[in-house]
Amino acid sequence: MLIRAVAIVALLAVSGVMAFAADAERTPAPKDAKVYIIWPPDGAVIRGGKLWVRMGLRNAGVAPKGVCLPNTGHHHLLIDTDLPPFDQEIPSDRQHLHFGGGQTEARLEDLPPGKHTLQLLLADCNHVPHDPPLYSEKITITVPPY
Repeated sequence: MLIRAVAIVALLAVSGVMAFAADAERTPAPKDAKVYIIWPPDGAVIRGGKLWVRMGLRNAGVAPKGVCLPNTGHHHLLIDTDLPPFDQEIPSDRQHLHFGGGQTEARLEDLPPGKHTLQLLLADCNHVPHDPPLYSEKITITVPPY
């Protein structure tokens, strides 16, 4: 009986934490902030599938993940995908690259031949987009066949 009671209390505690997390407010976006891709330009042709992506941010600061300061965030690069839900942590996979160290440029290697889209999304210290979300225009680049 004691084990069942402990299990029920633990389940209620977890449910309460999950409900709190779902109801938590998103981090306010810095006023007049703008996220943009400095390089490559829209329509660029990238030979060999290797490039540097330079990330821009105006009227806000860059801080590493876990550093929760007002008016800051860190970049996420979305490759060949649409924007994720804004009320959830950004996924971490080959299409959602996290730059939680506060990086403002990154080297992409081995993009296959074809057209690719790139877009930046700024997120708070917990990888959740700001409110309202701060994201760049989506650009298209082409990697020609070898």
